[in-house]
Amino acid sequence: MTDIDLKDLKDRLWHSADMLRAGAHLAANKYGQPILGLIFLRYADVLFKQHKADIDAEYEQHKGTRMERDYKDVAIEKCGFYLPECAYFDYLNDAPDDANKALLVKRAMEAIERENPRMDGVLPKEVYGQLVPEEEPDLLSRIVRVFKDIPEDISIDLFGQIYEYFLGNFALAEGQGGGAFYTPASVVQYMVEVLRPEIGDKKFLDPACGSGGMFVQAARYMHRHNASTGSAQVLSDQMMHFRCYGVEKEPDTVKLAKMNLLLNNIRGEITEANSFYSDPYSAFGQFDYVMANPPFNVDEVVTERVIDDKRFSTYGVPRNKTKSTKKASDKKETVPNANYLWIGYFATALNENGKAALVMANSASDAGASELEIRKKMIEDGIISQMVTLPSNMFSTVTLPATLWFFNKQRTHKDEILFIDARNIFTQVDRAHRKFSDEQIKNLGIITRLYEGDSAAFWALVEEYKAEGKQTEVDWLLERWPDGKYQDVIGLCKVAKLEGEDGIIDQDYSLNAGRYVGVVIEDDGMTEAEFAETMRSLHTDFSALNQEADALSKEIEKNMNELFGEG
Repeated sequence: MTDIDLKDLKDRLWHSADMLRAGAHLAANKYGQPILGLIFLRYADVLFKQHKADIDAEYEQHKGTRMERDYKDVAIEKCGFYLPECAYFDYLNDAPDDANKALLVKRAMEAIERENPRMDGVLPKEVYGQLVPEEEPDLLSRIVRVFKDIPEDISIDLFGQIYEYFLGNFALAEGQGGGAFYTPASVVQYMVEVLRPEIGDKKFLDPACGSGGMFVQAARYMHRHNASTGSAQVLSDQMMHFRCYGVEKEPDTVKLAKMNLLLNNIRGEITEANSFYSDPYSAFGQFDYVMANPPFNVDEVVTERVIDDKRFSTYGVPRNKTKSTKKASDKKETVPNANYLWIGYFATALNENGKAALVMANSASDAGASELEIRKKMIEDGIISQMVTLPSNMFSTVTLPATLWFFNKQRTHKDEILFIDARNIFTQVDRAHRKFSDEQIKNLGIITRLYEGDSAAFWALVEEYKAEGKQTEVDWLLERWPDGKYQDVIGLCKVAKLEGEDGIIDQDYSLNAGRYVGVVIEDDGMTEAEFAETMRSLHTDFSALNQEADALSKEIEKNMNELFGEG
């Protein structure tokens, strides 16, 4: 399937949401549940059919012998799950176009959960009754037929992309609410490009995992960058040792994340919990990778419940400037802002070789008081490797720019931090939203590779662009790093030392990239005399326009008086 074919398919499938808006008795922010559930049913059907010949052959080979095995056990071994006949998509699609269709879909999902315990409680079984309104009882049937258009030879990776496409569109449609479960794919792809997760026996944590997008993009990166190093079976075996651990406090979002992992064939666990008060994976010092986009500026975390937790207390818990005057019986003291609870948690969850990437509010980069003291400890500890300021309008939840923080416990240059100001690097999606293009992700990512001394990756990217006829991208790279070696670029990137003139200490331990990278002052190429002459000419034009405006104003006043009289 070509990229164009996939885009056309996504657009046609998204039309199903339009059908819901027109007829379903369902709130606008609830469209996602039934649609994503149907995508999962179609995924399960296609995947099972792709393995069915092997399942049948294995079962028939030993049928009637002492080695005979239950058909369900063979299916789980070959496919990863067993699909009962009542959940076959053709069975659902061919059923009469009436209100009974909702009951059939519910029974199909119940059967899948019953036969596959790891899916228990994941599927949205109860919502389909609202998709067969009395005035339009065939609505659900028409939506089911839309998803029948997904071809049966489609790859599972493309199924994951379809699911992600719907998650992103639902997030845009829901605005603030949607952003709670979805981080834009291009932002996550850039985070992964910098982090470069390695395949193998690795543990990956997201303590505010939403719908699981961080895990999905990390897994895709590893597939993409390791596919050429061995057979598909070897890659699959290695991926089995890569395990994801997510925490999410919203029950419906937990279900989205579990379906996302299943659709992308990612092994892992999603636990419903509040990461401030619960530590289901004993995270301290345990993880190779941490990635997250946590909720910003939370102010209701009870101080006494986190003050002695080493996940947070290692670098320090934010405190109010003055002690509360409230009585002990009154409301308990809360952390003034939980941003630095998250930041400290991500740092302490890493093992001795761990790396982390997280999205954070811009304000955290310069926060004062107790947060400044925490930031000082982290900077002096040398764990912060890179800070990136993002463009505005990249998220559906906030319009202001956010910042990416990167931690790396493997690095040797702990007395410096790489700052990147990416506020002017984006592709406009629509009036209110932006994203990174594939080329922008690669170009920003190569800055990190150059900083790490990987000139080979830089020249490989240049050659890739040349082969694809992307001369503009070649020029962008070579204008900034003509020798294929890292150097600071005004307005884009800067390596700042901890000490020294204009160093991080000099800047009051600020982690705001704008303080370090500077601003580009464009050279207009004019001499001083040429500039003076240009300004005189512009002033003459301006004066003439003012005189013309004054004459027009008097003419308008005269005409108005003639029409309506004075006074």
